[in-house]
Amino acid sequence: MSARGKARKKAIDYLYEADQRALNVLELLAHRPVTELSEANYVNQLLRGVSEHREKIDELIITYAQGWEMDRMPVIDRNILRLAIYEIIWNPEVDDQVAAAQAIELAQTLSTDESAKYVNGVLGRIIVLKPVISA
Repeated sequence: MSARGKARKKAIDYLYEADQRALNVLELLAHRPVTELSEANYVNQLLRGVSEHREKIDELIITYAQGWEMDRMPVIDRNILRLAIYEIIWNPEVDDQVAAAQAIELAQTLSTDESAKYVNGVLGRIIVLKPVISA
C-alpha cells in the first residue's frame, strides 16, 4: 500500500471512530494526533477537508446515494464516500479516478463486495457531475 493509501486508511479510521462516538473528527484528532505515518500531514489535510466540507459532502451523498438514507448506510461506507468525495471535489492534487479507485479498494478491504460496487456507483455519478457540482 502506498504512503497516501496508508494515510487514507488512517483517515477512515478517524472518521469511523468519530462517527461512531458522535464526535467532531477534529476534536478526536486534537486528542490523538497522527504521528506514526510518514504521510501524517496528508491525514490531517484529509480530515480537515472532510470536516470543512462535511455539510456539502453529506448533501451530495444523500442526493446521489439513491435508495440509501445516511443513517441507514453502513458507517464505514458513509465515511469512505465522505473521504473520496472530498478528494474528488476539493483536492486538485488527486486524480478523480485515483480517488475513486482508492475508495473502492477501501470498501473491498473494510466492508463488503456489495459496498465496493455501491461506492463505485455513487462516485461514478459524482465524477460525471463534478463540473456542475463544483461550479
